[in-house]
Amino acid sequence: MIRSYRFLLRPTARQAVMLDAMLRDHCSLYNGALQERRDAWRHGSKTTVRYGDQSAQLKEIRAFDPERQGRWSFSSQQATLRRLDKAFQAFFRRVKAGQKPGYPRFKGVGRFGTVVFPKDGDGCRWNSTPHEQQTRVRLQSIGHIRVHQHRPVEGRVKTIAVKREGSRWYVVLSCDDVPAEPLPPAGGPVGIDMGITHFLTTSVGEHITNPGFLDAAAEELAKAQRHLATFPARTRQRTKKHRAAARRVAKLYAKIRHQRLDFHHKAARTLVRDHDAIAHERLNTAGMTKAPAPRADPDKPGAFLPNGAAAKAGLNRRILDAGWAQFLGILADKAESAGRLVVPVDARCTSRTCPRCEHVAKENRVTQSRFHCTACGFTANADHVGAANVLNRAGPALRDVAQPPMREARAAARGRGHDRTVSEATVYETRPRGHRWVST
Repeated sequence: MIRSYRFLLRPTARQAVMLDAMLRDHCSLYNGALQERRDAWRHGSKTTVRYGDQSAQLKEIRAFDPERQGRWSFSSQQATLRRLDKAFQAFFRRVKAGQKPGYPRFKGVGRFGTVVFPKDGDGCRWNSTPHEQQTRVRLQSIGHIRVHQHRPVEGRVKTIAVKREGSRWYVVLSCDDVPAEPLPPAGGPVGIDMGITHFLTTSVGEHITNPGFLDAAAEELAKAQRHLATFPARTRQRTKKHRAAARRVAKLYAKIRHQRLDFHHKAARTLVRDHDAIAHERLNTAGMTKAPAPRADPDKPGAFLPNGAAAKAGLNRRILDAGWAQFLGILADKAESAGRLVVPVDARCTSRTCPRCEHVAKENRVTQSRFHCTACGFTANADHVGAANVLNRAGPALRDVAQPPMREARAAARGRGHDRTVSEATVYETRPRGHRWVST
């Protein structure tokens, strides 16, 4: 397996200054290479500059500027040029596909925060002082930097990246040949339905509440952003108070991001530990969070009709705060490491399909939390119904995975103390195609 490890760096004051200088010089190299491509294309000859052409110039650039560009790793500078080349490749791919192109932009120092070393031992060295108890990473022209290694590193270190987040520095290791850690057989397959009120609902009736970290910090974040808005948006040099206000906003966003990531890791670990297979909806969060198209007023040229943009913006904000895409990616990675099976299924009409008579209608979902079939009169929690339908659709892929008795699964759910709102008047039984609801 390939796995990444991220550890906190603890540089000295001199090393922190050198790390900032390294980022500035790589940012300057990136912007200079971008300017060269722009100028070559705007020229009458319409010359195309590629990665190979710019990489061949590095030797001359380093000789011309030995005090800045010449002191850093040659391979890390090649990785920066390769990063620009990937941005152009993505730009041309979007142009051919008819999508919004998004031409590569120049990077400010605050928007360029990562330097990549493609090979361990070439300009960098992980665990550079193995005889010492304290782990260190050595970077060219900077020296040995202390690393807060909170977990062992397995496999073979391939690439090393140095990343800045706010006032903190991290080292990210990409390791190959990492052994898997299969878990023993657990509680059979489960289907999950992603939501907003409940972060997810399982087919056994568990509800995991959405923590809403962004909403919890909304008041403090709004206050910090209002203070930041009192300073000019564009200025040649920020004042001390301006920099402090910007750091305050960045620190709050970093806290929200770390809380969300921690919650996703814990929720994914619980699902992988308790179930042999997991079925989930195949969600396109980028499409789900698009702003509604404007509606022109036919009677008033230049005017527009209400399109619900304000309500949609609030929904988009809650969807992005939940972080479904990040969670499903973490779930897939943990399942691969543990030897579990993850099956994505079509998400259309999972909460509008009756699991008993398979009647599909928009009217079946009465409210956000209540499902009532207009054909057979079946009533249940809407999220629970969606999770059961997700598991039904993944039936062929999960056919070989055993399913535990319903009562045992419910007892296990109660024992973990999750918030459950599923009606006790309905249960479901296991059949070869998956789950079917029956009345009791």
